[in-house]
Amino acid sequence: MECLIRFSQSHETFRLPEIQALAVVEGIELKVVSYSVESPFCVVRLPSEDAARRLVRRSVLVQSIHEVWGSGTTLDAVHATVVEQTAHLWGRYMTCSFKFTIDSYQRSRSNEDKVRIINSFAYLGFAGPIKMRNPDQEFTLFEDWPFNSTPLGLADPKSYYLGRYLATGARDLPQKLDLKKRRYISTTSMDAELALVTANIALAAPGKLMYDPFVGTGSFPIACAQFGALAFGSDIDGRSIRGDEKKKTLHGNFEQYGLLSELGGVFTADLTNSPIRKMPLGTSGDGVRGRLFDGIICDPPYGVREGLRVLGVRDPEKSPWVIPKGIEMYKQPDFIPPKKPYGFLAMLDDILQFSAQTLVDNGRLSFWIPTANDEDQEIEVPTHPYLEIVAVCTQVFSKWSRRLITYRRIPDAEVDQEAMKARVENTTFLGRTADELNPFRRAYFTGFEA
Repeated sequence: MECLIRFSQSHETFRLPEIQALAVVEGIELKVVSYSVESPFCVVRLPSEDAARRLVRRSVLVQSIHEVWGSGTTLDAVHATVVEQTAHLWGRYMTCSFKFTIDSYQRSRSNEDKVRIINSFAYLGFAGPIKMRNPDQEFTLFEDWPFNSTPLGLADPKSYYLGRYLATGARDLPQKLDLKKRRYISTTSMDAELALVTANIALAAPGKLMYDPFVGTGSFPIACAQFGALAFGSDIDGRSIRGDEKKKTLHGNFEQYGLLSELGGVFTADLTNSPIRKMPLGTSGDGVRGRLFDGIICDPPYGVREGLRVLGVRDPEKSPWVIPKGIEMYKQPDFIPPKKPYGFLAMLDDILQFSAQTLVDNGRLSFWIPTANDEDQEIEVPTHPYLEIVAVCTQVFSKWSRRLITYRRIPDAEVDQEAMKARVENTTFLGRTADELNPFRRAYFTGFEA
């Protein structure tokens, strides 16, 4: 059956990847018939009404989904397809209560126009009562108008769709997890809507183990837990996890939403010195044994306000006493481990390598990176032979953007080992200062001037 998805008009490049990911989560065969980021309407082919309802029930960017009864570039064409394709269905709805509405995108119609158009469908012959609240069936005529159609004096939209309402998405879910109402946040906490979208694209679901290596105050683990996954996290700065050690803590955030049973655990760690077991990469793995996570999801630090750091000593020869002293004192509550400068591109590379070694086959990595809008300063999408790029979604600001990049862990037997060998030989990152180690930081403080 063909269905019309009515998206919200926000985060346009995220909409299709989210719904395609949800089809994977629900095990639904989905075919996209037509879609454009310029329009909130997407026509898809699905196996059943039940599949349509399951597809959108946790979607953050879907307003509703409808069974397509007719479509066309003119109203006459819509009537013709309705008669041709759905006449055998009319009897099912002859006596039930119903309502008929018009949804015009980028244009509005007068009440007189709406009544005239609705009355043109009188041949459907529905004899049941009209109920504007909670009817048994709801029919909507969707109109997709060109941009600036009113000033241009256009008389007709680009296309029409007549749909029977099936289900609503989870547009109210971001309000539940709204940062304004959360007990404990930081300046870098990801807003609830995008955290939930990221969790959807990363396939968070019951029975999945999800991990955030830059957990902060827990926005991503909370979003994953909301969808039933068991969430884990770590951060190089344990203070962000502990908060005030009373109510304003990461643990307290899970408690606030009643999600403590989905919190697997959090700990202080550096991604480059992680205690998590990392399996050697090769062709002998069975896709599961030794690898822990079904999904890795994170928003790593951009290193703008201060340079990126990892555990270690910048110059061990000048300070040979630091490491032995740390081994002696690391269990003390006030111990602050030494850190050394870290390159932004090296961090991205380490995230990919860590994910390749810890994700199960077909597990997903979804992480955010910033980039300049200018093509000459744009940071390329990082690649890894063990990871296939699934989607690249972009949130645009004035002179820079941030991208959500999602990868799928390729089974060992399908990996190009020659590409892996070339990657190991060619991976070098040079620089000592914060700007040398981070091209985005350098561009940010020069106003992204070419």
